[in-house]
Amino acid sequence: MIGAFWHEHKLALSVVAVAAVVALLSVVEVDETEQAVVLRNGAPVSVINKFKPNQDFGQTGAGLYPRIPFLETLVRVDKRIQPIEMDRQLVISSDQQRLEVDAFALYRVIDPVLMVSTAGTMDRLKEQLQPILNSRLRRGLASHTFQTLLTAERGAVLAQVRQQFDREARQYGVQVIDVRIKRADLPEGTALERAFANMESAREQEATAIRADGQKQAQIIEADAEARAAQTYAASFGKDPGFYDFYRAMKSYEATMANPQVKSGTTIVLTPDNDYLRQFRSGGKAGSAQGGGSGK
Repeated sequence: MIGAFWHEHKLALSVVAVAAVVALLSVVEVDETEQAVVLRNGAPVSVINKFKPNQDFGQTGAGLYPRIPFLETLVRVDKRIQPIEMDRQLVISSDQQRLEVDAFALYRVIDPVLMVSTAGTMDRLKEQLQPILNSRLRRGLASHTFQTLLTAERGAVLAQVRQQFDREARQYGVQVIDVRIKRADLPEGTALERAFANMESAREQEATAIRADGQKQAQIIEADAEARAAQTYAASFGKDPGFYDFYRAMKSYEATMANPQVKSGTTIVLTPDNDYLRQFRSGGKAGSAQGGGSGK
């Protein structure tokens, strides 16, 4: 019965089947994460769900779209940020130091038509971008000193590399978002030891300079303090000459009798009314009689 039905409605069923296939081929689905370039006879005619900055998922042009079967084809291009690895390579800095560098870049296709026209597919695009990254990074790092590449200043160097890489990547419809160094090592052997010695010497020079500056600041502070003390003493002595006389006597007693450098066997002999001992007498006034003294 089925065979008879087929023979009887063969033409009608064939038309329905062809129509169903054509209907299926006339609709394409484009995901949120991709943009599609529509090619008609090999030439781009439109872009579905093209990348737009700051566009949230769910508000893009993703979904179902009609197309002309057999005449139009789709090239799907990822909208997401893509990584590209740089082969580990040797970089020579401007001061002729050797450095082995591993790096990567992040990019996004912002002009899918240009990308399809120049590279064709995402895989071929990455193959063409990688040697450009290698060249730009090697040139950028080689124009700076070894010390710069090992400090925070490296960020500014990589920013310049990103700008130069982005300028060339735009020819493929690509925006370069970032360039980073994953690892930077010194080659094993004498070069590594010499680099460590140079770094140690630089730190010692810096420490010496800091100590010298500290000593200079200490001398300035001490001199300022002594000047203020002299001003204070001068003001006090001017107001009370008797205090000045007393102060000088105390300093003399300290230098003579309490000086640790004076040998313990030293004896000083003075008469009781000696003017040198006036501060030990009542009132601290000098006596009328002058005496002599001798030491041994």
